[in-house]
Parts: sequence; C-alpha cells; structure tokens
Amino acid sequence: MRAMHCTRVAMTAVLLGLPAALAAQQEPAKPAKTSLQEPKEPIPTLTDADRAAAFPTDVEEHAVHDRTVNYFVLFDRLEWQGAGSGGAKLENTSWIGGDINRLWLRAEGGSDDGRVEGALVHALWGRSFSRWWDVVAGVRQDFRPGDPQTWAAVGIQGLAPYWFEVEATGYLGAGRRTHARFEVEYDLLLTNRLVLQPLVELEIYGKDDPERGIGAGLSSIETGLRLRYEVRRELAPYVGVTWDRKLFGTADRARTVGKDVGGARLAFGLRTWF
Repeated sequence: MRAMHCTRVAMTAVLLGLPAALAAQQEPAKPAKTSLQEPKEPIPTLTDADRAAAFPTDVEEHAVHDRTVNYFVLFDRLEWQGAGSGGAKLENTSWIGGDINRLWLRAEGGSDDGRVEGALVHALWGRSFSRWWDVVAGVRQDFRPGDPQTWAAVGIQGLAPYWFEVEATGYLGAGRRTHARFEVEYDLLLTNRLVLQPLVELEIYGKDDPERGIGAGLSSIETGLRLRYEVRRELAPYVGVTWDRKLFGTADRARTVGKDVGGARLAFGLRTWF
C-alpha cells in the first residue's frame, strides 16, 4: 500500500512538473515511537510496618480533636436604646465543652428610665443530635421583674435552612406555670464586613401572673434591625432600630398601671466575642 501511495505521489509530481523528490518531501512524517521509561528509583512495596506507622492503634499517639475542650463567649447585644430617657440592654451567650456535649450559659438584662426591668440567667446542658442542631435542658433563674423565680427549661437551638438561627425554649415553673420563647435571627452580609441582622422574638405564657404584669397567651413581640460593621470579626459596633409590643392581657395590665405598651427605638451598641 505504501508503494502504491508513493507511486501516486510521483505521478502527480510529474504531471505538475515537480521533481519526485520534492513531492516525496510533502508527505507528512510519522512520529517516532517512544517507550515508557521506568522510574530511576522503583516505589517500594507497602509493608505491615508502614501501615502500622500510618494508623497507630495507641490513642495517645493518634489523638482525636473532638475530645478537645473549647469555649466561646458572645455579647450579641451591648446597647443603648433611645426613647424618652432611654435604657440599656445586654444579651450574652457562652458555652464550654466539645463538639457533642456543651454547657451553655445565657444572660439577659435590660433597664428603662434608670430602673432594671428584667434580668435572668440560664444554665443549660446541650447535646448535638444532628449536624446543625442541639437539644438543651437545664434551669433558668429570673431576678427581675418581681420576686426571683426558678424555671426548668428544655428546648432546641440551631441553624435552619437558609442560615436562619433558631432558638426555641419551653419552661415549667412553680404552680405549674408554663412559658415559651421563640427567637429567629439572620445575618445578611451586605459586604465582607457590613452585616445586616434582622431579629424576631415571641413570648407565650400559660397562666396570668399579676405580680409581673403578665397575661396568659401571646404576651409580647420584639423585632429589630441592626446594621453592624466588623472592624475585626470579634469587634463590631452597630446601629439599628427596634420595635417591641406588649400584647393582649399583658398590654391591658400595662395600661391599667399607666405603663407604655411598646414602640420603636433607635439602638446603638457593640457586638463582641472571644
């Protein structure tokens, strides 16, 4: 076949008036065959000693990181709310423990017109039951308003789809009093450092509590919109607006004693963690 091809090329060259040698040079050359080269130093065969060194059975030689005890302290709100004479508000969440089991501490407080309107703390044991969710149980101690009271607490907290942070807690107190709190917040990244945080919080009580001016049912709602600038990830001043409202029986009791049932306020504060 190659001889026939060369003959055709030569005949074509003659007809075109070209030398046969020149026509033969127009034929594309075939690439030379290459052979794979063996490595200069062959890879040694894997032995049992190599496997034992890579995967030791002694725990002290191969420690796992999920047994490390860590901690986190977050002051989500250290703010001043302006309305009339204004008031301060504090909200702290802390934990210490590992990846699965943790001790959670929550503290909240607020003042209005120079008077402490509310102060409470939680001590909760939390256990992770899925990748993004914890179940928590423990106690809550209220200091204000009214006389101190203690509640048993149980709830869930975690990250819902689309990155909504959810916290739902139920409480059982003396005299079979019941209480439930629901809080949802979201961090919307406008830029790499500018974050807009909307928040909604609801409170529900099972019984009237005249001493603290609380009516049964849906008691109050609070919403907020805070814009913070993260100077560093752990240090972020913010400005925002909040709106809270006492509802139904709780609002009626507030009106009876001449208290405000709620409204909008400007907020200035600092968010920090370590």
